[in-house]
Amino acid sequence: MPQERLCLQRAYTGQYCIFDNLYVNDAKAGDPCPDCGRPTETITEENFFFKLSAFEDRLLELYDRDPQFIQPETRRNEVISFVRAGLTDLSITRTNIKWGIPVVGEAPHVFYVWFDALTTYMSAVEGEGLWPADLHLIGKEIVRFHAVYWPAFLMAAGIALPKRIFAHGWLLFENDKMSKSRGNIVRSEPIRQVMGTDALRYFLLREIVFGQDGSFSFDALVSRYNSDLANGLGNLASRTLTMIGQYRAGVVPEGAEPEIAALANATIRSVEDSFDRFEFSKGLEAVWALISAVDKYIVQCAPWKLARQSDDVSQRQLSTTLYTAAEALRIATALLAPVLPQSAPKIWTQLGMTEPIESVRFATLQWGGLPPGQKIGEVSGVFPRIEMKEAVATMRALEEKATAEQAVLMGKKVEDAPKIPSTISPKWICAWGWCSPPSA
Repeated sequence: MPQERLCLQRAYTGQYCIFDNLYVNDAKAGDPCPDCGRPTETITEENFFFKLSAFEDRLLELYDRDPQFIQPETRRNEVISFVRAGLTDLSITRTNIKWGIPVVGEAPHVFYVWFDALTTYMSAVEGEGLWPADLHLIGKEIVRFHAVYWPAFLMAAGIALPKRIFAHGWLLFENDKMSKSRGNIVRSEPIRQVMGTDALRYFLLREIVFGQDGSFSFDALVSRYNSDLANGLGNLASRTLTMIGQYRAGVVPEGAEPEIAALANATIRSVEDSFDRFEFSKGLEAVWALISAVDKYIVQCAPWKLARQSDDVSQRQLSTTLYTAAEALRIATALLAPVLPQSAPKIWTQLGMTEPIESVRFATLQWGGLPPGQKIGEVSGVFPRIEMKEAVATMRALEEKATAEQAVLMGKKVEDAPKIPSTISPKWICAWGWCSPPSA
């Protein structure tokens, strides 16, 4: 649209949130900001406007032509509804603030933070062959900026659009959105110190349907860790590798159960499809269905009983059971590597695998990749069980301590920082690299 003037200048009056740098559409004087809840201010200023109204039809055509451009479907419907309601021209400069990027020759105008931030995406990878981006992964509250304003800016400049935009949901704490401006955040560092980063990564991707809002609590985190990682994956790895060490001198035997093999291959395809569609919870559910099936298979075969039988039939069945469990563990570990980047390589090494786990690809991952005769590595627990009461108390204390320290840095008066419970058991902290409780 090179013949049409797309930048206009005029006065604008509206409700503005100074904390989120956001004009709030259709708000009245004193109405709260929808993001942080603080009162908005009425501001009148001279702005430059981008003629967003000229792109309404082109945007709707884009959404119709490429249904995958905005996901999940709830966010796509939200954006289409917003555009169909009619677009108004967008203010892209401010004169009431000084810290923005100046508009050359137009002092005191500075660019609106969202106009500048969006253009930074492209300039950050300029010359590296990384544009257009395959994916913009964003929070749902900023979908309008990325799925309406940003595509219109790029269309106006004749620049390729990103291929896909996916908006994830909010983490809720006590039924409210976590937000620095609200002061109700839960920091990741206390969780890392007590449970490790993999535990948090797994919880967020398994517990919450990606794209929807999800609730967080320390109790739910520990429960999910113990049920799925300690009792599920960790137990399968420990019992399988320990039995290979005891019954086959640490050498992977030969033999496979066809039903488990078929399930494992189907799981690979299911996880690939789910991950491609950002359905991480569904993909992880498929992995744990495989783990559960293997656990049931081990109980049915009772290799500890077979090991006491010297006849050939029992010994062949023992080898088949052990190989089946180990190969299923290998496949599950490979599928979980993106979600458990610290823990999965430990299991991979204990299986005796020599290729880096990072080199595994969906296209080549299939049943039978564990070579019979391979020597397993030293067996050690990867997911020790965590005591709920102690762990939650420590994480809460660390969170309160961090909040108090931050308040001091901000010049606020606070009570003495809380002390970390001295009763915390060091056995599970040491599993993640600490040999004593974190100091207060």
